[in-house]
Amino acid sequence: MRLVTALVFAFFAFAAAVQLNSEPARANAAQIDADARATLDRFFQRVVNGRELANKAEAILIFPSIVKAGIGIGGEYGEGVLHVRGRTSGYYNIIGASIGFQLGVQTRSVIIMFMTPAALAGFQARAGWEVGVDGSVALINVGASGRVNTDNILDPIIGFVFNNKGLMYNLTLEGTKISRFNPN
Repeated sequence: MRLVTALVFAFFAFAAAVQLNSEPARANAAQIDADARATLDRFFQRVVNGRELANKAEAILIFPSIVKAGIGIGGEYGEGVLHVRGRTSGYYNIIGASIGFQLGVQTRSVIIMFMTPAALAGFQARAGWEVGVDGSVALINVGASGRVNTDNILDPIIGFVFNNKGLMYNLTLEGTKISRFNPN
């Protein structure tokens, strides 16, 4: 029990130290754009017809690296870019919190595709867009062949979650908040 108490105390001490910094460590726009392009290229390599799906999308929100850490209570943060028809439309961060059995640190990449003009407009109209409240994101599983059946996707917003080792399954984005920000 003392170990758990010590770990929880250490986690909160670390979180407090990070919060005391007056200026959050943010990447600059050029770095976010470069990381997003590399993430999109990795996605196209892993998902055979990913480019076809991307071409059908109204816009693509790309988070190259979302870091999630926790000891019982966890949090996650990442920065990304929204591409509307291949052009940068804005920079966004994603923030989430969770409670439950968790220990450690995980990094993942997330790509969210807005398939309809209404879904994109709904996202852009909010100052802070919460997954599961302001809009649902259907996470797409990719088969062993790396193919996605693009003809049967009817969801207005779809998402892919993956890391350097491949696509990750049974993950959720529920409860995360996505907000626009201005990079340094």
